[in-house]
Amino acid sequence: MTKRVLLCDDEPPILRAAEFKLKRSGFDVVCACDGQQAWELIQQTPPDILVTDCQMPRMTGSELCQHVRHDERTRNLPVIMLTAKGFEITDQVQAELGISRLMSKPFSPRELLEAVTELLAASAPANREAIAAEATP
Repeated sequence: MTKRVLLCDDEPPILRAAEFKLKRSGFDVVCACDGQQAWELIQQTPPDILVTDCQMPRMTGSELCQHVRHDERTRNLPVIMLTAKGFEITDQVQAELGISRLMSKPFSPRELLEAVTELLAASAPANREAIAAEATP
C-alpha cells in the first residue's frame, strides 16, 4: 500500500522540490501551504507521516503538532519539522510536540526522502501492534 505524506510549507519552491522527490520515490504526496490547511487535510484523511515547516501563517508548525498530538487518530503520527537556520527548537519542546526529526533549511530532498523512509519503517511495527490489539476481542 502506498504511504501518504503530507507536506506543509508556505514556500512553494520547497514544496515543489520535496513533492517531486517523494512522488518519484512512490509516495502519495499531499501539499498544504500553511498549518491550518494541513490540519483540515489531516482531519479528512490522516497521512502516514507529516512534514511541516515551523514558521507559517495562520497556524505554525508547532501549533499543528499540538493539534496532531491531541487527536486520538493522529497522536502517534511521525512528524518531521523543517526549521530555518538559526531558529532553534529545544529538546524539551521537540519532545513535548512529539517531533520525530528536525531538519534545517536548506535541506536536500534526498535527505528528506531518507528521513521519511526511515521514520515510516520505524513506525510500521508499532502500527501493526496497534491494529492487532484493536482486532483482538
